[in-house]
Amino acid sequence: MQSSSPRFQLSRRSLLGGLAVLPILSLPFMASHSVAQEEPVEIPPPSRDLKEAGTAAKLVVAGGCFWGVQGVFQHVKGVTQAVSGYSGGSAETATYDQTSRGDTGHAETVEVTYDPSVVSFGKLLQIYFSVAHNPTQLNFQGPDRGTQYRSTIFALNADQAEVAKAYIAELDGLKKFDGPIVTTIEQFKAFYPAEQYHQDFLTLNPTWPYIVRNDLPKIDALASLFPQDYRAEPVLVGELATS
Repeated sequence: MQSSSPRFQLSRRSLLGGLAVLPILSLPFMASHSVAQEEPVEIPPPSRDLKEAGTAAKLVVAGGCFWGVQGVFQHVKGVTQAVSGYSGGSAETATYDQTSRGDTGHAETVEVTYDPSVVSFGKLLQIYFSVAHNPTQLNFQGPDRGTQYRSTIFALNADQAEVAKAYIAELDGLKKFDGPIVTTIEQFKAFYPAEQYHQDFLTLNPTWPYIVRNDLPKIDALASLFPQDYRAEPVLVGELATS
């Protein structure tokens, strides 16, 4: 079965000099997709936030193509790592080719590690809803279609779930968006890092048409709407350690 993603369809992939080389490309969105992109929305922070100790905490979210979501969080001060991957399904189907079918339960996900003394869980949620994706699009983002592109917060604990649920209710009440927020809150089970060629994709491939059209505007919006939280140099994954 072919991938349902219009980003690309590949028969083989390789790495060359640290840059992703994607030899066989199909970009039908360039000609056939005319859809509203994920426009940034200026919203207040949540009225309730987590009080977290220590220097390392995690947020796990899905919001369409993980290239852009990862890229946004890599430019946030206090984020020490943002890794693209898969959550919601089993380890056996945690690959791009299988997740792209849309029947594995996985969503393209980003695991964000951050320092709570620099940036809070609530601030990261504000950025997630405001510029990282459009939370009113059900099972799609921009040109990408399927449950693997759903808007989801994978709550690591009950406190995260409660704060997220309350924030969604607040935002719906403010009616800042064109429609109701469809973001789901799912219990976190596991996170599986994506293939190496997906990591740091936005930074390594800034001239790709998909990146230029769909993702670079998110970075600009982050800098504009959150100047105190924005950093120009992203924190990159580099080579993932393998066991």
